Amino acid sequence: MGDKRNTSRREMLKLMAAGSALLVFPIGPLLASEERQHGNGAKGPYWAYAIDTARCIGCCACMRGCRDENDVPEDVFRTWVERYRIGMDGEVRVDVATSIDHIFEPIEGDVANAFFVPKLCNHCEKSVCNQVCPVGAAFNTPDGVALVDQEHCIGCGYCVQACPYGSRFINPHTHMANKCTFCYHRITRGLAPACVHSCPREVRIYGDLNDPKSKLSILLRQRSYRLLKPELGTHPKCYYLGLGREVV
Repeated sequence: MGDKRNTSRREMLKLMAAGSALLVFPIGPLLASEERQHGNGAKGPYWAYAIDTARCIGCCACMRGCRDENDVPEDVFRTWVERYRIGMDGEVRVDVATSIDHIFEPIEGDVANAFFVPKLCNHCEKSVCNQVCPVGAAFNTPDGVALVDQEHCIGCGYCVQACPYGSRFINPHTHMANKCTFCYHRITRGLAPACVHSCPREVRIYGDLNDPKSKLSILLRQRSYRLLKPELGTHPKCYYLGLGREVV
C-alpha cells in the first residue's frame, strides 16, 4: 500500500514538474474596508481569534506550547513572534524569534516605539493556499479552520509558496505541508489552543464568531482591530488589536 502511494506521489510530482515553473494563483477582489461582518451565519461554531499586541511581552511561551502540543520539528514553526523597533528616523527594524527559547536582545539606540507581534496561520475564509493545491489536500473545515489532509498531501509545496503570511512549511520529517491547525483536536473538545493556553498575558483570544455572546465576538464589537493584507481578499480570521501600521 505504501509503495503504491509513493508511486502515485512521484507520478504527480513529475506531471507538475513538466509544467511551468512559475506559480500563478488568483487573488480575490480588493476590499474597500478592513471591516466586515463576523461569522458565516451557519449553525454551529465558526472559529477565529484575536491578538492583543499591547499585551505581548515577547516571552515565546506560545511557541513552546505549540511545539510541545503538536510535536513541531526544530527549525520550523507553526507560530512565531516578531519584535518591531521604530527608530526616531522612522526606520522600521524587525527581529524574529529563531527558537522556542529565544531571548530578544535589549533595545539600544534611539527608538521611538517598540512592540511584539505574534504571527501564525490566519485561517482565511478564501485561502489562496487551498486554491493552488493540485490534489485537494488543503481545505477549510465547515467551522472555519484551514487544515492540510496528511493522507493526500504530496508535498509539492505549492501552498507554502502561495501563503501570503508565510505560515506554511514542508515538514522535514514527513515531507508534507504543515501549519497551524488551530489545535483542532483541542478546540473540538472544548479546550483552548495550546498557544492560547500557554500565554501568561492573555494575548490571544479565540472564540466562536457565530456566538454573539462569545468573548471574541464581544471584543471585536468593542475594540478596533486590523487585519493583515486585507487587500488580497482572502478574508483572514486573525484580528489584531493595537497593531501598528508598520506591520505587514
